[in-house]
Amino acid sequence: MFKSHSIKFKTQAKADGEHRLVDLCMAELCKNTGFADSRNLVQRELVFLCDGIESKTGVIISLSTIKRLLNGQFSRLPQIATLDAIAVTAGYQNWQQFKISKNLDANQNGKGNKEKPAPPAHSGAKTFNARVLLWAVPVFLVVVCLGLMMTTRKPGLAGVDKARFSAKKVTGNDIPNTVVFSYNVDSVAADSFFIQQSWDRHRRVRVFKHNYTLTDIYYEPGYHMAKLIANDKIIKTWDVSIPTDRWVFYAKEGIAKGLPKYITADGSKKSSLGLTKDDLEKSKIDLQKENVYVNAWFPSRIESSSDNFVLTFRIKVDELKNEPCPFLMSEVFCQRQFMYFTSTLKGCTSELACQFGENELKGKTNDLSALGSEVRIWQNVEFKVQDKNATISINGAKVFSANYHRSCGLITGIGFISNGLCEVDSLEMKTIEGKEIY
Repeated sequence: MFKSHSIKFKTQAKADGEHRLVDLCMAELCKNTGFADSRNLVQRELVFLCDGIESKTGVIISLSTIKRLLNGQFSRLPQIATLDAIAVTAGYQNWQQFKISKNLDANQNGKGNKEKPAPPAHSGAKTFNARVLLWAVPVFLVVVCLGLMMTTRKPGLAGVDKARFSAKKVTGNDIPNTVVFSYNVDSVAADSFFIQQSWDRHRRVRVFKHNYTLTDIYYEPGYHMAKLIANDKIIKTWDVSIPTDRWVFYAKEGIAKGLPKYITADGSKKSSLGLTKDDLEKSKIDLQKENVYVNAWFPSRIESSSDNFVLTFRIKVDELKNEPCPFLMSEVFCQRQFMYFTSTLKGCTSELACQFGENELKGKTNDLSALGSEVRIWQNVEFKVQDKNATISINGAKVFSANYHRSCGLITGIGFISNGLCEVDSLEMKTIEGKEIY
């Protein structure tokens, strides 16, 4: 009876220790991402965490899983792929290295270097029994843990090379646009399958074996990378281009939230590129709602590199409401990754963000104050990329630069996003050699 209780106690202590390590890892991950309080994240911030993990590791973690990890609401240790993903995103090579680093930290704090008291004198038989028990209990625990891991963790994927995935549009370049996905996962050993139409995990639909077609609607224009997912791994991708060949305007609840509400612009009333309140009212946009407003252009013909361009423009934000922090986001859309920067008032720059290829920077954890400007009046901006080095100049002064290493592919469009209405003038885009792109 005593032995049974002892094993149960040690097993529970081990489980508690593993739970504690997951808590520590999630806290470090959140801190590195710019979230100090990992227990009180809102939905938008949880989505950002999931997207960050996916972009760094290729592992997809659902919102429900990320919530359980943050709140410690799991009865058994998550899969090793999930643990490796959160450890890598937190800045470690893998979960094992994270565990080792925490053990080293404990030793350096004096928790692992205490001298053990000399054992009391015992008879030879008692000493032998104690030694047997000392070795038997850990070995037994290891065997039990390995058995649990083998029975609870999902098997590795098999048959991935036999999977098939493709897509075709049913109309031209219109939006919305229905796309027909053809897939075959009959030979893939996995528990669940999904098709995700772009980077946005909200646009994910579950699919099943012995079914081979899924139709889905693209509500936004752009160059999208659709994904075929098995369990939590991307196994196939397919590029889907929904160009416009003209400027389009729409409103959304957030950059990564809600469906677009299309806006028709009356260009006869303005000499610059943008919208008016009249345009919004005629398009039945509720001005009292918290929206972001998008101006975007996606050409059918794409041939210029995202590693070699100069984009110049004059821009300002026309406020719709008394926003404490009006912002604008300028983006060069690419085949892969993101290429954008945001600007707002000097006092609001903690909320800024920018990304150039794989190099993603947040104002919470980086000093982006140089990107702050009086966005409510005209600003002259140059967005330049040469040899994977991006530089931003505002009103003739270079204010920011950052490098990246992996090419984003070809330029697929230009966009401006704001919580007000972006008014754009003198827009021009060329290659570094001077060839006109737009």
